[in-house]
Amino acid sequence: GTNGKGSVSHMLTSVLQESGYKTGLYTSPHLKDFRERIRIDGLPISEEDVVRFVDDNRTVFEEVKPSFFEMTVAMAFQQFDDEGVDVAVVEVGMGGRLDSTNILTPVLSVITNIGHDHVEYLGSTLPEIAREKAGIIKNGIPLVIGESNKEIDKIFVEGAENQGCDIYFADQVYKIPYSFWTQDQKHSLNIYSNDVLLYKDLKIDLLGSYQKQNVITALMCLYRLTQSGFSLPDEKIRSGFENIVSNTGLLGRWQILDHQPLVVCDTAHNMEGVRSVVSQINQTPHKNLWMVIGALGDKNIDSILDIWPGDATYFFTQAAIPRAMDASLFASKARSKGLRGEVIPSVGQAVKKARSMAGPDDLVFIGGSTFVVAEVV
Repeated sequence: GTNGKGSVSHMLTSVLQESGYKTGLYTSPHLKDFRERIRIDGLPISEEDVVRFVDDNRTVFEEVKPSFFEMTVAMAFQQFDDEGVDVAVVEVGMGGRLDSTNILTPVLSVITNIGHDHVEYLGSTLPEIAREKAGIIKNGIPLVIGESNKEIDKIFVEGAENQGCDIYFADQVYKIPYSFWTQDQKHSLNIYSNDVLLYKDLKIDLLGSYQKQNVITALMCLYRLTQSGFSLPDEKIRSGFENIVSNTGLLGRWQILDHQPLVVCDTAHNMEGVRSVVSQINQTPHKNLWMVIGALGDKNIDSILDIWPGDATYFFTQAAIPRAMDASLFASKARSKGLRGEVIPSVGQAVKKARSMAGPDDLVFIGGSTFVVAEVV
C-alpha cells in the first residue's frame, strides 16, 4: 500500500508474538539503526549476523550487483530461515509487482490503501499505481484490502478473480465510530461490525487518529489468519495491540517526545500521509503551532506544501543525508505557498530553536521526511 504498511505490519507482528508464535518482521526504511529492518520477536538482527551474511555472500554480490534493498531482503529471509521463525511479516518496499519481497508465496496478501507516491516508478494515476500494488496477489491466497476506493476497487476484484482467491475489504466489515486518548497515553477504540460491538475499549499504544484505519486492516488480517489455522485468542489480540511499541520497536508514528510544550514527530511524507497528520494536528489542543520540516530532494513537494498548516511558524531544515533537499530551496518553495518561517539547516538546532520559542500550551511538530524524524527519536 501507499500508507500504513509499517503500522499494520507491526500490529500483526505484536499480536502474533503475544500469541506465542516466533515472528520475523521485515520493514523499511529504518530510522536509527539498519538492524531495525530485520527483527525476530522484536529483537533486531545482531551486528555479527549482518557482517556474516555480507562476508558469506560477497562474491555473489560482486557478480550479480543487487540493489541495497535486494541485499537487505535476502538478508532478512536468510535470518528468518536460520532462526526457524513460525511466521514472517514482510513489508513490501515499493509497489509490489516488481518488488524483491514478491518472490514469497504468503499465507495472506495485504494492500492497505492506494495514494500518490513514487509516481516516477509506479505511475501517475491511482489505477496505474493500484495495478503495481496488485502484483502481490497470488493464486489461491486470500487478499485483504484496507481501504475501499470506487476508482480502483475493480482492479483488485478482477485480480482476485483471475488468481482464484478470496478478497476482503476491511472497511466494509469493521467500523470505529468512537475513540479517545486515555490518561496513560493509549488510544481506546470501540470497534463494530454490522452494528454489533466486537471490541469495547480496545487499546493501542499508537496515538495517531489515522491508526484507526490501520487497526481495521489488521483486524481483518487477523480474522483471515484464524481461518487459516492460526490460534489468536481475543486476550492476545488485545495485549498485542496495547503493546505494539514495546513488542516491535515501532517509532515515529505520532510519537510524543515531550510535554509543555507538546513535541510530536511523525514520518508521514506523501500527500495522503501528510493530510492525515494535519488532521491530527488540528484535533490536538494547542495555542501556537511550530513546525520543524524537511524533505527529500527527489520528492515533488508542491502539492504537499499546499496541505501543511498556513497558520504555523516554520523552521525549514534538512536531514544529514545526501538525498535531503537543501533547506534554503525548501524554504523558497514553502514561502511561495504562503508558509512563513526561517531556515535552520541542522535538524537538532531547528528543534532546539522551536522548543525555546514555544510556550507550555503550544505544539511543536517535527516531520516532512522519515530522515528528519530519524534525527530526533
